[in-house]
Amino acid sequence: MTLVTPWLNGAAEKTRPRLVLAACSLGVLFAQIDTSVVNLAVKSIGADLHTGVSAMQWVIDSYNLVYASLLLTGGTLGDLYGRRRIFVWGIALFILGTLLCALAPSTAVLIGGRVVTGIGAAFVVPMSLVLLAIAYPDRQERAHAMGIWASCNGLAFIIGPVIGGWLVDTVGWRSIFYVILPVCAATLALAYAAVTESAEPKGRRLDLPGQGLAIAGLSAFAFAAIEGSHWSWTSPTILLTAGAAIVTLALFVWVEARTPGPLLPLQFLRQPIFSASLAIAGLMTFGMYALLFIISLYFQTVRGASPLIAGFELLAMPISFFVVSQFVGHLSNRFGPRVVMTAGMLCMGGGTLGLAFLAQDTSLVLVEFLLMIVGIGLGLNTAPLNGVAVAALPPERSGTASGVLNTSRMVGATLGVAILGALFAAHAGQEATASGFLPGMRVALSGGGIAELIGAVIALAFIRRNSLHAKT
Repeated sequence: MTLVTPWLNGAAEKTRPRLVLAACSLGVLFAQIDTSVVNLAVKSIGADLHTGVSAMQWVIDSYNLVYASLLLTGGTLGDLYGRRRIFVWGIALFILGTLLCALAPSTAVLIGGRVVTGIGAAFVVPMSLVLLAIAYPDRQERAHAMGIWASCNGLAFIIGPVIGGWLVDTVGWRSIFYVILPVCAATLALAYAAVTESAEPKGRRLDLPGQGLAIAGLSAFAFAAIEGSHWSWTSPTILLTAGAAIVTLALFVWVEARTPGPLLPLQFLRQPIFSASLAIAGLMTFGMYALLFIISLYFQTVRGASPLIAGFELLAMPISFFVVSQFVGHLSNRFGPRVVMTAGMLCMGGGTLGLAFLAQDTSLVLVEFLLMIVGIGLGLNTAPLNGVAVAALPPERSGTASGVLNTSRMVGATLGVAILGALFAAHAGQEATASGFLPGMRVALSGGGIAELIGAVIALAFIRRNSLHAKT
């Protein structure tokens, strides 16, 4: 392993871990701000660009799809060519994609910009987790640092809806992309100043066939799910695309089992704790991302809120997420990740099921309470889940562990927006009118809540108290 400290030495080196934590936290912050503000702005974007629900699903899922497909490659590139280098490249790509979104004259260009930002996020987020693990070798200090890192997800969902809602109301939806750029610039400066370079190229290589099949399979599945309600589920195009997705993903598994240095090392899936972590991550985001997509529309379409008011009404979830994330490292060390993660998934599933049955005149106090429960669950689960997955594999495969975990998260997110969004659109229609909205929301969020409750059962059955102890 090679290590190069760019600008820090002497006494300043003692502060380096905190600066690395700041850089990694800002990286996840801008990635999540992007997600939160776009979910809030979809109604305004659709009205301005004259698009329906399926097109708005693509605005969300084009980012999720590329992010999910390239996370493993991002982890491998970091192991091969340097984690700091890939982190910096990811920030640069995110800046480029954000500018494309801000200037987009059409839905197609907007989706293209989201693709580029997804590539950048696929480099930044997994590298941030690995860089934290390197900067904090002590288990308890690492748990605390990961709690802070995870809390930035909640902070993003606090900043995003309030500032994003105000910008959409007063300046227009394009401004929500411009506001992310200063955060990206600050992250880039910290990365150059404080992050050490590290690489683990021995035995690692790019798996281009696996990468191509992963992108093709996930894209075909997302197309069939999103466009099914638009084209008709029994149309030849949808049936052929769904069949191609199944064949391509099966071929991906076959290729990965026979390729030296595969994109997804299938032998790691035989590690029960690691496999359980992947399942929990996917089920968590399957429900959560569909919830974010639909509940933002609920506030604006059913309750008649402006983007700014809807942003404030969403705050119960991210605030509770942020607060709980400050203590989750201590809770995990005291009670073990099994108890904390099981409780977290129960909160998410129960809160999402409650939100599924909202009415137009449901008390706002009850709505906020349910959002708070979901946020508590998210805060309890996020940091321990990351720590357990990285600790389940040997340290030299930390990049792979991070990449596979985040891939599972984003595959869950992609499928959640695609499948649950399609169920929603099938009932609410492409225009998502108020009359059909609530039946669609009931079906979609019920599916998401059930998925998260299944994740709670998996956490209880497979995660152990000592699962945060790293492999040696």
